[in-house]
Amino acid sequence: MNDIPNTGFADRLKTAAEAKKALLAKLKPKAAVVDPLFTERAAMRQAELDRVREERAAARAAAKQAVADSEEAVRQAAAEVEAAALEAKRGERKERKALTKAEAKAARDARYAARKARK
Repeated sequence: MNDIPNTGFADRLKTAAEAKKALLAKLKPKAAVVDPLFTERAAMRQAELDRVREERAAARAAAKQAVADSEEAVRQAAAEVEAAALEAKRGERKERKALTKAEAKAARDARYAARKARK
């Protein structure tokens, strides 16, 4: 059997007190170690934040530019359609005028021919 020497009541109290002290020492806060890169870390964090902000600003600017370009393309397409419609309208008017002129000339020629025929 395990015969532990000095197992009296006082020894057990002493052992329990030492165990409690060891447990408390383990939970006791340790001395703070100053981070040697503390200021550098803050600068690196700030640089990373600036870089991310610049990237996001560039992305927003690109998105705005894309929207503006698409709006400009739509506007140009509408202007081209309107110009084509105006040109077609002008072409139709020119054709009507040409037909009217031709009809008027044919009527004049017919009257001239009728007058000649009467003589």
